[in-house]
Amino acid sequence: MNETETILIIDDELQIRRLLEITLSANGYKIILAGNGKDGLVDAATYHPSLIILDLGLPDIDGQEILKKLREWFFKPIIVLSVRSSEEDIIKALDNGANDYLTKPFRSGELLARIRAAIRAGEKKNDAPVLEFGSLSIDMINHVARKNKEILKLTTTEFSLLCLLAKNQGRVLTHQYILKEVWGYGYLEQTQYLRVFVAQLRKKIEDNPSKPQLLITESGIGYRFGD
Repeated sequence: MNETETILIIDDELQIRRLLEITLSANGYKIILAGNGKDGLVDAATYHPSLIILDLGLPDIDGQEILKKLREWFFKPIIVLSVRSSEEDIIKALDNGANDYLTKPFRSGELLARIRAAIRAGEKKNDAPVLEFGSLSIDMINHVARKNKEILKLTTTEFSLLCLLAKNQGRVLTHQYILKEVWGYGYLEQTQYLRVFVAQLRKKIEDNPSKPQLLITESGIGYRFGD
């Protein structure tokens, strides 16, 4: 791991901060620690970290508000690490700009994997004219997707859905966010409609649609494109 990659940890629990510092430092990351939201915002602006790990239950400013403030100018990955495990909290955090969400207690190996995935996704130039994911390529300018160099027969809606997911590789997108972006505000409750299109898209882009490697379901929340 590149030692120049800096991770900012915003968490008021001293034991959690120490655990994360030890674990992440051992894996080559430079660590910045903040025990409250105000210090976290200052540190984010000062050190420009590669990734932020954010607790929601901060003593001074609620983590959801910190997310909103960060997303006004900070565009690198943010992973929420919180004891809050309700679907409502998870969806709200993702809609407020979190790239991923883990609940406490957590497994260090899983957190490390999520960090690597988020940083890889953040490094990708998603504004590039052609996105490539193994045998799948997506030509954003000419509106053409290919698998194994063969042109895929995608509808306009399928291509829009594929582009939205691919450009946000590694980030969990909620059902409502996807429906709003692809179909509009009138479709925010049509989650079954979305499932149908996802199933159709998987048949065209996945090697094995029953075991998808690209279009991953985040149960009860939404979808994530690969790692």
